Amino acid sequence: MNPPENQKDPSSPLAQRFRGFLPVIIDVETGGFNSQTDALLEIAAVTVRIDEEGLLHRHETFAFHIEPFEGANIEKAALDFTGIDLDSPDRMAEPELMALTDMMQAVRRSVKENGCTRAVVVGHNAHFDLNFLNAAVERCDLKRNPFHPFSVFDTATLSGLAFGQTVLAKACRCAGLEFSNSAAHSAAYDAEKTADLFCFIVNKWKEFGGWPIAICEEDEEAE
Repeated sequence: MNPPENQKDPSSPLAQRFRGFLPVIIDVETGGFNSQTDALLEIAAVTVRIDEEGLLHRHETFAFHIEPFEGANIEKAALDFTGIDLDSPDRMAEPELMALTDMMQAVRRSVKENGCTRAVVVGHNAHFDLNFLNAAVERCDLKRNPFHPFSVFDTATLSGLAFGQTVLAKACRCAGLEFSNSAAHSAAYDAEKTADLFCFIVNKWKEFGGWPIAICEEDEEAE
């Protein structure tokens, strides 16, 4: 018998690991820094899986090029930084509503498959990505947003703790992960690298005894 949808499956390692949250790595490319006025141009979501040894790994990637919403501001400096060509015939951009609907469906499916209660955004400077995601969800009037509205896991903070680095490229290199500056600033590439970095840090913490020991002690006290 399956547990109700609003309850996590206690047999699911991912549900146990993050108190029922499913980490989903999000990266956005935008027309500026203001989530209320500037265009969302790309978004990518990367799910994770956990193996029999309790180690996290990058799983599926869902990436979308997005048409700027009506009246959106787009700074030339932002396009120069990301290298996005809005007029490229290969861009194949979708309306925000279509892209976000497809992405949310994939995330909800992963949440359910892993016995979790909801997703939580993982990002490098994660509140930037969450703010643009939340603004787009509000514009599109999406009702079934699987993400926590304000909680995040921020790999910039985790990397500062683990490596003394807050820049994604430098943190990845400290972790021994390949990073291509020429491929960076694509939502899909940056999300996948952020996912690899997040998994590396979480796995190292487990290796050092930080989990499941702390989780088990907390559960015993609660009982």
